[in-house]
Amino acid sequence: MSVTQLDFRKAMGCFATGVTVITVDQDGEVHGMTANAFTSVSMDPLLVLVCVDHRARTHAHLHAKKRFGVNVLAEDQREISEYDARSSESHQHAEQAGARFERTKHGTPVLHGALAYLECRLHTAKAAGDHTIFIAEVEDVVFREGEPLLFYRGKYRAIGAPVDNSKSKSGNHEGKNRATRDKAAGNVRRDQR
Repeated sequence: MSVTQLDFRKAMGCFATGVTVITVDQDGEVHGMTANAFTSVSMDPLLVLVCVDHRARTHAHLHAKKRFGVNVLAEDQREISEYDARSSESHQHAEQAGARFERTKHGTPVLHGALAYLECRLHTAKAAGDHTIFIAEVEDVVFREGEPLLFYRGKYRAIGAPVDNSKSKSGNHEGKNRATRDKAAGNVRRDQR
């Protein structure tokens, strides 16, 4: 069985994620990059990782600066995400997308209005295919109440109604429910093609 890049992209799109903007200061200018390949790694020490395409304009800045911010976007920050996802932007006019920044004592840009901010110091960088995995130690965090911006199957989403957890306790209804949903939606798993 050979997996195409399109199949891989579609499968990974089934994994709902939050949306972050990675910020770095380079010579007094804020550079931002939208990323959803972000996760925690360790509680002791506090480590996170972000995966960055080698072609991304922010890639070289992360290597050079060795310090960056991770801003977890709120549901009303879609325009900022879209702005920082553009590879051609110089990001000299991020305020047009609603972005405003403060600075930490280290000069790292903090996006105003983000649900959470993590100030990170580069720990390790490892090339992996066409990306680099940047692992960083978290030195400071700030968070607030609110709802996150989500990304699922190539589209921005918002949190819906809570899942009724009581149904999962009485046997394996999930398998039947999933089969019914897949059939109704006309979905075909890759191994059934």
